[in-house]
Amino acid sequence: MIDEILSETEQHMTAALASMQRALGGVRTGRATTSMLDGIRVSYYGTPTPLNQLSTVSVPEARLVVIKPYEANLIGDIEKAIRADPTLGLNPSNDGEIIRLPIPELTEERRIELTKVARSRAEDGRVAVRHGRREGLDLIDEAQKEGEVSEDDSRTGHDRIQALTNDFVKRIDEMIISKEAEIMEV
Repeated sequence: MIDEILSETEQHMTAALASMQRALGGVRTGRATTSMLDGIRVSYYGTPTPLNQLSTVSVPEARLVVIKPYEANLIGDIEKAIRADPTLGLNPSNDGEIIRLPIPELTEERRIELTKVARSRAEDGRVAVRHGRREGLDLIDEAQKEGEVSEDDSRTGHDRIQALTNDFVKRIDEMIISKEAEIMEV
């Protein structure tokens, strides 16, 4: 019973970590990556659709992202969606067929602003991990109350969930330190 709860808790924490990793991937650094556009949604016949489902996104140079929409009439909507994203701060240009997204050098002020965004996303990840811990502890307490788990097993389960939580929070901390270093790198 405890192992099932631990497994479920670990799955929840792993999903939270993966979500935070995707969110951090969207915080741009001085280099062009396709993942920086993962959060962009474009209105496609009234439905917010991920950019990568409406176009081909490539990085031909270190400071340039090229977007080739599958339908030429989407160019204006894609440009609008990119301009509207406050974390990117990019200015797309098009030639009627493709959109070029030059990645300018980050100013010191913008780097500091982006580290704050990254820290905020890391804190969201920590909160999600703690939420998983709370759910796991509640399940163990409920199982103990119903007599399915002994008090000793319950205490051991609590300790194992806390160790799991500590491990995931440590991973998040390591990821954010790495991301901040990447952002501040000139």
